[in-house]
Amino acid sequence: MAPIERPLQHPDRKHVGFQPLKAWKHFRKLTEDKEDTEQVFHIIEALKSKKAAKQAADFVQSPDGRALLAADNDLVTMLDDHSNWAECAEDSVGQNYIRFMKREGLTAAGLAEESYQWLPKEQRHEDLYEWYFERLRDTHDLFHVLTGYGRDALGELALLGFSYAQNHNPGVIFIAYAGARQMKKESGSKAPIFAAVREGQRLGKAAAKLAHQDVEKLMHEPLDAARKRLGIGEPVIYRECLRIFEEEGLWVQDPSNSPSQDADCCAA
Repeated sequence: MAPIERPLQHPDRKHVGFQPLKAWKHFRKLTEDKEDTEQVFHIIEALKSKKAAKQAADFVQSPDGRALLAADNDLVTMLDDHSNWAECAEDSVGQNYIRFMKREGLTAAGLAEESYQWLPKEQRHEDLYEWYFERLRDTHDLFHVLTGYGRDALGELALLGFSYAQNHNPGVIFIAYAGARQMKKESGSKAPIFAAVREGQRLGKAAAKLAHQDVEKLMHEPLDAARKRLGIGEPVIYRECLRIFEEEGLWVQDPSNSPSQDADCCAA
């Protein structure tokens, strides 16, 4: 079914509301086994807010949202076909995105497949809420490029702070601060880790909604010009933390071992 033809809400979709006890149960499981990243998705689902759902509904019914629906672009396919951006200037968002994805060994399809391990594609509701949630997921790595947050553990946590301010899912900020607490405890670093997450929130609140942008047009913009147009500020505290980590001789946790990298898959 083409996106423009989908109903806003599938009859079987239930907005179950805020379930903090369920979230806490899954968080305990996650702390027992950090490799059990499925628990991240359960936490996000348990803490979805009405504000996030309203934002999704408002956007898909807005002129900009309807235009993107009508274009019917498959973001995963478009983003992973790097030939789409081959003619872009070296300083463009598109070329920076290609370099980032190649350097990190990532694909948009890979992130989508991770989300389907938690909830198979055939069990998802084909409605406009799902289209919006998938858009948040598929633009996650583009968020990295636009904000300047790396895929180190703190970069992922700070980006969750940014994403929470953009998309209002309490589960995202819960994971961000729980991860910051764990990082502070395990590293013993003097770096202002919590402040870096709060900075992410401030920057996300001040910026335009990144997932609401026309990605195809955005990729052709110079990166610095795009950041200025979208109101994306510099992650000063985050970079200071990385400097302190280096001075302290600390290994920054490999983001492949951090559950935070998966949180935006269900961040609406």
